[in-house]
Amino acid sequence: MRNTDRRPWTLGDVAVRLVIFGLAAILLMALQLGGHISTLQSGMTQLTSPAQLGTASLTESIADAIDFLVELRTLRQRNAELEQINGALLVENFRLREVERENQTLRAFLAFAQTRPALELRGAQIVARVIGQESSNFLDYIMLDLGQAHGIAVGMPVVTDQGLVGRISEVTENTSKVLLITDASSAVNAILQSSRLPGVVRGAPGGDLVMDYIPQGAIFSVGEVVLTSGLGGRFPKGIPLGQVVEIRQRDIDVFQQALVHPTVDFSRLELVMVITNFEPLEDVLSEPALAPAAPAAEAPAEVPAEAPVSPESGP
Repeated sequence: MRNTDRRPWTLGDVAVRLVIFGLAAILLMALQLGGHISTLQSGMTQLTSPAQLGTASLTESIADAIDFLVELRTLRQRNAELEQINGALLVENFRLREVERENQTLRAFLAFAQTRPALELRGAQIVARVIGQESSNFLDYIMLDLGQAHGIAVGMPVVTDQGLVGRISEVTENTSKVLLITDASSAVNAILQSSRLPGVVRGAPGGDLVMDYIPQGAIFSVGEVVLTSGLGGRFPKGIPLGQVVEIRQRDIDVFQQALVHPTVDFSRLELVMVITNFEPLEDVLSEPALAPAAPAAEAPAEVPAEAPVSPESGP
């Protein structure tokens, strides 16, 4: 078994090493004096340069790899931070777009209110849209986030800056139901803006409106704007209802009809205004249902051509 214990140096060992170092020093001095030291250095350099170059290259490669890993980690962290910032900016952008859209709506509402200073308007948000069957009627109405606690009462008209939406038909403490003018059970006394012909606008399937009881023989044209006439005292006068897109006329009928496209885009309603200082002459709940138009031979003679009084019924 090999003895791995180190033997302590003796004076002989020290002397031998000193002699070796001395001879090496004398040799180097002799080479230097003889001008051969540069040759030795060149030879040593040639012998050791490959190893030095390899070591330097390996060290540089290791340093580059370490730098790459550090930089990669930094880039990943920065990328995660940028993604987080980008997500926050997207959310903020969407929020600002929504605020801008709401501001545009409110500015339009304000412009509408300034054109009608006599009306007191209360902004409301739509919380539900209902299209469905109730008893024997197919009703179309919306729910608002305002009720009795906010001063809302049955019969109050509901509008936007584009025109008439409907009227309050039912109220709870904090919500209210609006019967839309597109509902088949709704009817509004109206007038054609250019020809000044009266009639009654009621809901029709498909979201359009039908203006009925237009005097036969009277001339009007497609494109005319239809406004509330104010007759009957159920709606303020002059609120836009729609625009005539088709005229329906038959010689055997007592009255003409017009297909009217609403000015209000009911599919995109979000905010509306309730006219709180308008008191209708009749309660919505007490109004009878709209009767179908009578045949030509049985048309009621007491309905004057200049002032149709077909009722504006509620739900």
